[in-house]
Amino acid sequence: MPSKQKKPAVRVISSRTVFSGPVFSVDSDRVIEPGNIRVRRDVIRHAGSIVILAVDDRGRQPTVLLERQYRYAAGARLWELPAGRIDTGESALAGAKRELLEETGYTARKWQRALFFYVSPGFLDESMEVFLAHGLKKGKAQPEEDERIAIRFFPLRQAVKMAIGGKIRDAKTIASLLWLDKKHN
Repeated sequence: MPSKQKKPAVRVISSRTVFSGPVFSVDSDRVIEPGNIRVRRDVIRHAGSIVILAVDDRGRQPTVLLERQYRYAAGARLWELPAGRIDTGESALAGAKRELLEETGYTARKWQRALFFYVSPGFLDESMEVFLAHGLKKGKAQPEEDERIAIRFFPLRQAVKMAIGGKIRDAKTIASLLWLDKKHN
């Protein structure tokens, strides 16, 4: 669902990769931006991520699948929606299906694109595509070696209250839950 906006003309004067790791790299670029603004831009380059809003709507009110895991950068265990990086050569939808199975053990019968956004476009080119997953079927999780994930279904209303009340502090999860709540009301 990426925007089809025409990119403004930017002239790259020089570019060099100052860091390259397994998840992201950092480029330091000298550019001329629209309005003839000459500037150095340091940009974290990332392949992109997917987020899964796994919803069970068989009951009176929909429930959403959240996972709780330790996040080193935040220094805390966070409630989040299942999510992950898109692997090289993988479509966003294939990545969403893979991540849902790996992290939670669930598969879904029906998938729909929901949201597309940039995480922090001031210095990071990572985009996130959110998929709505319905028709869930429980299976066996296949987490990566360094993942310790607990999963739980929450009524949508409770999850939204957790987001608004500060118990959910993950931006992708907050944005996605508020989108889903608006869609259901």
